[in-house]
Amino acid sequence: MKFAFIIDPIERLDPGHDTSVALMEAAQQLGHEVWITKASHLSVADGKAWAFLQPVELVPVDLQNGHWVAAESWFAVEQPILRQLEEMDAVFMRTDPPVTIPYLYATYILDYVDPRKTQVINSPQGLRAANEKMYALQFTEAIPDTLVSQDKPVIRAAIERWGGQGVLKPLGGKAGEGILFLEAGDRNFNSMIEISTQQGRTPIMVQTYLPAAKEGDKRIILLNGEPIGAVNRIPTGSEFRGNMAVGGRIAKAAITEREQEICRLLAPTLRRDGLIFVGIDVIGGYLTEVNVTSPTGIREIDRLDDVRLGQQVIKWVENAQQ
Repeated sequence: MKFAFIIDPIERLDPGHDTSVALMEAAQQLGHEVWITKASHLSVADGKAWAFLQPVELVPVDLQNGHWVAAESWFAVEQPILRQLEEMDAVFMRTDPPVTIPYLYATYILDYVDPRKTQVINSPQGLRAANEKMYALQFTEAIPDTLVSQDKPVIRAAIERWGGQGVLKPLGGKAGEGILFLEAGDRNFNSMIEISTQQGRTPIMVQTYLPAAKEGDKRIILLNGEPIGAVNRIPTGSEFRGNMAVGGRIAKAAITEREQEICRLLAPTLRRDGLIFVGIDVIGGYLTEVNVTSPTGIREIDRLDDVRLGQQVIKWVENAQQ
């Protein structure tokens, strides 16, 4: 089979951390062709989606003393070739957020891939439908008290109603960027709202602060609605965020019955929207985010649980394409 991955520049990826690399390695190890491209290299002609695709050969990472170790030259690419994306059996859209206007245009181009010939993961329609913060709002029984607003008095009233503490999240952020801890009595409260909402022009998400966040922010990986692995991300030092990108410590994690229940609640909607490979974030039994653009965590789960989730994903695609 032929697998194409739409990724950020490969030289900027971290082979010991990035899930995109884990998926590409898995496809190669299972005997498939692996091709890469960037969102800026997509086009439509004659009613079909095309891309400048480069075949890539990877040197798989090696687990040494509990850490993934990559070769100094861990990938080799050939010259790009203009090909129809429908020549691929599967296309993984793995460009990192934020979801900008060019990102949206890339999803429109992917609409011109015939799903009867080629599986796009995740579905371009699903990517457009699922803002990673707001998508969770439809699962009211799973989320904490949550508000989306750009109105300062409304936000302040919610924080006071929730006991004086909350968490502010930009709707387009990633990896913990721009997330702020709010306290009603903070003298910077108004300024933080003004900056985050661009003076009331941009809505933000505000959630009640969950004390269980000190124990970790669990990332659960779902494949076609089914949970296949989890890792806990625990804040360190004076940082209240647990994201790996801001230094959160990772720890082995089991999936609780409450978290299984959340996954069962989400599964039909994820399948409906073509969201095959998803990472959800859960704190203290509450769903806080649904990550669909380039969810990560596979490398950490593989290392801690001695599994190979990337191969599980690729095998699922093999079966889906039969």
